Amino acid sequence: MSEEKPVVVKEFKGEAKIGRVFKNFATLTLKPEDLSSPVTFQMAISRLYESLMKVFESGGPETTYIAEVKITDDTGNQVSIAIDLGNSIPPFSSEKVKADVKVTLHED
Repeated sequence: MSEEKPVVVKEFKGEAKIGRVFKNFATLTLKPEDLSSPVTFQMAISRLYESLMKVFESGGPETTYIAEVKITDDTGNQVSIAIDLGNSIPPFSSEKVKADVKVTLHED
């Protein structure tokens, strides 16, 4: 007799903003600690400049369309995720759309 494993499913409603980004620029990020002092900020700018130069040396940036999906979780915190929509313009009439997010929790 097989034992069924527990499954919890939760659905969230939110909004998404669609835009175009440079795909290989994802490694260019600033962290909060990069803004903690003028020296750390200067180091972060140097790091960003080096990464930017590597991107252009390797043939330039690729563009892709993404949707930034924002939902509010059960504790009231806003959660953002990015979804890659590919290289062509998505077939929506507006850059702001509704989003439904489904989370399924289960054991392996």
